[in-house]
Amino acid sequence: MKNNMHFSNGKNKMHNNKDITDKQYIYAVARIRSKELTLFGKSDIEQLISCSTEMECLRILTDKGWGKDGSHTSEQILTSEREKTWELLKELVEDISVFNTFLYGNDYHNLKAAIKQVYRGTKGHNLYMSNCTLDPEVIIKAVSEHDFSLLPEYMRDIAEEAYQIQLRTGDSQLCDIVLDKAALDSIYAYGKESGNELISQYVELKVAAANINIAIRSVKTNKDEEFLKRALSECESLDINKLIECAIEGMEAIYDFLATTVYFEGVPALMESSQAFERWCDNLIINYIRPQKYNPFTLSPLAAYLLARENEIKTVRILLSGKRNDISDDIIRERLREMYV
Repeated sequence: MKNNMHFSNGKNKMHNNKDITDKQYIYAVARIRSKELTLFGKSDIEQLISCSTEMECLRILTDKGWGKDGSHTSEQILTSEREKTWELLKELVEDISVFNTFLYGNDYHNLKAAIKQVYRGTKGHNLYMSNCTLDPEVIIKAVSEHDFSLLPEYMRDIAEEAYQIQLRTGDSQLCDIVLDKAALDSIYAYGKESGNELISQYVELKVAAANINIAIRSVKTNKDEEFLKRALSECESLDINKLIECAIEGMEAIYDFLATTVYFEGVPALMESSQAFERWCDNLIINYIRPQKYNPFTLSPLAAYLLARENEIKTVRILLSGKRNDISDDIIRERLREMYV
């Protein structure tokens, strides 16, 4: 796939990146470079595809060092691999907030979970995600006590709005829409302020892709203009007002509009399915971040490794799901992402 997409980075201000010295970056990147040698390549993926069952795949993953003691199921192994990635990053950088762009989504997921649990009167911590900017216990306390002053200022008003929507109307979908948009807005704002080109490009694609998928789903589910205005997030590479107009008109109008944007190469995938478009976006990110490994004086190689690991874990999850559901190897291959190495 061609990697000729370019987004305007604007006049970003340096954020926390200056807090880490070049020397620390050089050491961190050297560690990351050694870790990249353990990332899966095409041959590793083919070895997993050749397995007859999910259990056989899990044995190979365990032999390759995936999982931790006590990790037996697919989800336990995949979760432990994500934890390993964050443990490494926390070891390499003094201020983990440089990665907040990749953590805000978990905060808003936890806020949704807390609001739903208060609404339903249930308890339990298995719904909450780790690796966040906020301790899940703080979010749970804020929601259960209806005291959103415990949350950061940028989160308080939207938490109150979502809380009132859920508890007064019981409209879980609208609650989710409000918080999903807030998550995208936070991810985008922080990414653009990071002063890092890779992160800025990443959030641009992430938010634009989310907008496109929302627009497509809105056509299929007959959503109106008000829904789209509440759900879509502003970004530089898409005119969301035009996207809303096209979504109201229909699917073909969306395709025609996207053909005039930097996302024109993704239109055939979008016409195929939303899953194919998601794969196209993921592959675009991988193609974009590959050169960052040769830039040892910035945060970029660390962010690229994080994205590469997320891509690797997602690919393995898709593969394991295919084996679990007895899907043919050819169809599994069509769904897999390109690998970083």
